[in-house]
Amino acid sequence: MHQGRSVFSQVMDYFPEREFQSIVERYEGNKWVQSFTCRSHFNVMAFAQLTGRESLRDIETCLAANSRHLHHMGIQSGVSRNNLAHANETRDWRIYRDVALLLIGLARRLYAGEPLDVDLSNAIYAFDSTTVELCLSLFPWASFRKTKAGIKMHTSVDVRGNIPSFIHITDAKQHDVNALDEIAFEPGAYYLVDRGYLDFKRLYGISAAGSFFVTRAKKNTLFRRRYSSPVDKALGLRSDQQGVLCGVKAPKQYPAPVRRVTYRDPKTDKRLCFLTNSMLIPAIDVCRLYKMRWQVELFFKWIKQHLRIKRFLGTSQNAVHVQIWIAIATYTLVAILIKELRLTKSMYDVLQFLSVSIFEKALIIEVFSETVPESKTENRLIQGELL
Repeated sequence: MHQGRSVFSQVMDYFPEREFQSIVERYEGNKWVQSFTCRSHFNVMAFAQLTGRESLRDIETCLAANSRHLHHMGIQSGVSRNNLAHANETRDWRIYRDVALLLIGLARRLYAGEPLDVDLSNAIYAFDSTTVELCLSLFPWASFRKTKAGIKMHTSVDVRGNIPSFIHITDAKQHDVNALDEIAFEPGAYYLVDRGYLDFKRLYGISAAGSFFVTRAKKNTLFRRRYSSPVDKALGLRSDQQGVLCGVKAPKQYPAPVRRVTYRDPKTDKRLCFLTNSMLIPAIDVCRLYKMRWQVELFFKWIKQHLRIKRFLGTSQNAVHVQIWIAIATYTLVAILIKELRLTKSMYDVLQFLSVSIFEKALIIEVFSETVPESKTENRLIQGELL
């Protein structure tokens, strides 16, 4: 057995320490702090995420039971729930947002060459939002119905590596499509969105930026065909057409040609109709691109089920933001670890291994040396159907 450092401290080897300290100084995060620094705060919260701790008392008890390991994990001994609660409530959440964005940049570079089901070198992003419901009596600042409170995470995920590239947190009352106004669209990139984002004025904004979109048409979307291309029906394709939008508002909101591809899903026998402004890629790739939209759903699944943002360790807006951004940073740090160690295991398996071996003093690569069966649930989600 490796008698040196804990698995947790080896995970933190991939944390950008120098850049983090610069971020802390920018926001004066350690001003007037005697012992529980921003770094200790991050480590404790990341530990809570990786081991599934569900309350401040749970964190305090678990750390106290393993106090002899804490120094080597970069965590001060004797962390109290009062100290942690105070840090969550008062420490500037932008510190953890900025370090999460820094980690996202590092991870995206590592995953840039990941192969896909389509022969495209362009950046491809899946965009959607998820609502996290909260207790109205505890989170009155986040009310969105008479009896409910909640927040929304509007997220764009780079499908190469399933790494978030854009995250915008709002109250749950904000309409999903409004979040598109916050994105700086990359020329040449593809943006995959569902029918909830079928706002032709905003889709035209994507096109005007030199970017591409792929979405599903609604039943009442009016379209006038100008050209048709032959399709391979053996692949499930039914038509590949270019034309213009019809109706009262749509032609004014989107005054450019649009492509419509129809496809029959062999598993569900449902007929699906896709719209895109990408005119040159194969029609089947339009369908495959939309299928990749499920990557953002998989990201939401991990964040809400495997990392802890369902149970918040604080009730203020600042505390909620702190926990969300540290959860995202932790997720991305694990993604970096997977790539750097060249692991073939899924994110699910890696998180499971870490949750039970975090205090173990073994070489981290040895922790993942045992063969485990692939998660069937995750496999179904990754393969996903178009609906």
